[in-house]
Parts: sequence; structure tokens; C-alpha cells
Amino acid sequence: MGMTLGQWIGRGVGQVMFQNNAVAGWLMLLGIALNAWQLALAALMGNVTGSLSAWIVGLDRDAIRQGLYGFNGTLVGLAVGVLFLPSWMSLLLLFVGSALSVALVRLFSRWGKLPGYTAPFILATWLLYGIVVLCCPQHLQTATTVAGSESYGFVDAVLCGIGQVMFQTHPWTGLVFFLALWLSSWRAAVFALIGSLLPLPVVMALGVEASAVNLGLLGYNAVLCAMALDDGCSSCWKGVVAAVFLSVLLQGVGMYAGWLTLTAPFVLATWTVLLVKRWKAE
Repeated sequence: MGMTLGQWIGRGVGQVMFQNNAVAGWLMLLGIALNAWQLALAALMGNVTGSLSAWIVGLDRDAIRQGLYGFNGTLVGLAVGVLFLPSWMSLLLLFVGSALSVALVRLFSRWGKLPGYTAPFILATWLLYGIVVLCCPQHLQTATTVAGSESYGFVDAVLCGIGQVMFQTHPWTGLVFFLALWLSSWRAAVFALIGSLLPLPVVMALGVEASAVNLGLLGYNAVLCAMALDDGCSSCWKGVVAAVFLSVLLQGVGMYAGWLTLTAPFVLATWTVLLVKRWKAE
């Protein structure tokens, strides 16, 4: 167990972006640390908590080794680090939420009708956030006001769209993520780039606030949609494009309404495309 723990951790980060590659995962963790070491530590703790929880309750060992019980915990850890103030309470929430994500992963795998993707992370984080808002709002991070930008930064928007998959707002971190993807799979890197690029002309033409676009807030769900629906066939393009724009629409509505969307637009858009494909195949 000790000899393979590093591989499990790396894969548990890499699987956030569908990569069963420990080296790519560790590079992504390094990218997070370049932006905020505290968030890298939170991701690491969530990852380990998820994998160890799955091991303790006797879940599939091969799935644990592939990071499939760690990546939702990674995202829970990051969300806790972003949403809540550092405290013993937030540490407890991180452990509870990461362990809960394992139970939800198991639930989705038993259901089996649609891939769970990041739904366990979303549900666990929404639950934690709701509890804190209702019971102890003093533990919430104070919302930071981002200085408005009058112009679009195309490169920043593309790279931050990739980085925001793991709550990262620095373009250099997005670049490290892209390089990690390329190391694991050039095709995954290309589809991540396409997912981040594709919505930009539309949101820019619609006059969406430049600061939101530059921070990748309209792109990260699209990145995940493009990567999730790439099945290696030329016929996947219609589904990719449909899911990308549906996710951007859902994210826009969520942002306008002030909702904590997380990666829900990605999950809903991708599920919709998969269900339509099944319906057409029947």
C-alpha cells in the first residue's frame, strides 16, 4: 500500500480531467501549488481521504488504484479551501465531504444508468455549503470582488478555462494543466483546448462581462464536456459542440441567479447529450 500510495494520489488528481496517469496528476497538483499551496494541500487531503475511505470499507481495489474514489475527494478538498475560512471546522468538513463523496460514487456506480462524473463532488459540496450557510455562516470565505476588465484577454480566458476545472484562476496554472494533459494524452489536451476556446467568440459577441470571461468562469464546464464526450470517433463532434454550448448556457444562468454551480453545468449538459444519443439509437 505504501509503495503505491503516490500513484493513487497522482491518479486521484489526474482523474478530475479523465487521466489515469499519476505523473500528470502530480503535475496538476504542482500547478495548483504554484497558484496557492494551501489549495494544493486541501486537494491532497481530500484525495487521500477519499481513497482511504474507499479502502477501509472494502471497495474495489482496482478502482481505488485508478483514482476513481479519489478525484471527487480532490475536488471537495479544493471547494472547502475556496469556500470556507481555514479552521478546524473547515478541516472537519473536508474529511466528511470527501468521505461522503465515496458513498455517492458507489451509489452512482450501482445505479449505472449514467456516468456519475463529478456529481458526487457537487452533491457533497452543496450539502456542506448549505449546512454552513444555515448553521455557521461565520466560517464562509468573504466574497472577493474582482476588478472589472474593459477588454477581453483571449489567452488568459483559454488557460483559465482549463485551470478553473480545479478552481484555479491563474493562467500559468492552466498552462501547467494543459502540459500535464499533453503528457498523458495529446488528444485529451486538444479537446480541453477546444472546450475552452469554442465558447469564447459567442460569449464575447454577447458582451458577457470581460472579467468573468478572462477568469475562465464560462469555460471550465465546457472543457470537461469536450473531454468527457471525446470517444475517439469523428461522430463525437456534434455531441461535444452541443454539450459545450449547453454547459455555457447553464453556467450563465447559474451565475446570473447567484447559484453555486460548481461543475453541475458540465454534468447536466453531458448527461443530456448521452440521453439524446441513447434515444436516437433506440
